[in-house]
Amino acid sequence: MEYVFNIPSKKNLKLEHVMERIREDKKLQTLWKCSNVMAIDRMGYTDHGPTHVKIVANLALKLLRILINIKVEPSIVTNYGMKNEDAEVVVVLGSVFHDLGMIVIRNDHEKYSALLASEFIEKFLDSIYSEEEKAIITSEVLHAIVAHEHPNKPLTLEAGIVGIADALDMDSGRARIPFEAGKVDIHSVSALSIEKVEIIEGEKKPITIKISMSDSAGVFQIDELLKPRIIKSGLQEYFHVIAEIACKKNKVIIEKFEI
Repeated sequence: MEYVFNIPSKKNLKLEHVMERIREDKKLQTLWKCSNVMAIDRMGYTDHGPTHVKIVANLALKLLRILINIKVEPSIVTNYGMKNEDAEVVVVLGSVFHDLGMIVIRNDHEKYSALLASEFIEKFLDSIYSEEEKAIITSEVLHAIVAHEHPNKPLTLEAGIVGIADALDMDSGRARIPFEAGKVDIHSVSALSIEKVEIIEGEKKPITIKISMSDSAGVFQIDELLKPRIIKSGLQEYFHVIAEIACKKNKVIIEKFEI
């Protein structure tokens, strides 16, 4: 089975090359399948395979481009003199590989993800980067992978973005798998309460995250999962999060929650 990755390259030829290599790689596609067997079939978790990583990659790319538009400089530009287009490659690859270690185990999966990602990163960067550039991008991607999970702290803009994008993949569709399998807890109930997540450029801060909830339980998902990622990233000055109840048929405990 082949997985279609639709990432808006916006004429970033390096990113187009990398995405083409990802789409063609049968081993990576098989590992994503293995990741979901472990996550969904054996652990009763949400999707950690191709659907999740595609969503995260698109979200991360959108967040990065908004920040670049307001002249926030990516770390790979600041520290290595590379380009914004290279930062896009970093956040997409960081997103693509961040959960690959789930094929091994949940605990410390980010470390296994980095280990497994190394061979793919080297291969995907061939012919478009020099050896020095490949080494730099590899180090930045591996940091983004490891830093997405607690307690590791992101030390680059790109890593912070990948962590936030991962937490933003929270709408109710992702929760239905564990919930319907009988996993009824605050995590699944909260996730089922998230109807829609939108990224809006501007308003109170450069990035507004607008979240529609069907029930107040969704606040747990936001306050316990998204908020810590934003704070940990060091990018909170750029983010405004607003969550509101979209359906008010039932008793409403709260109507609005903001970060």
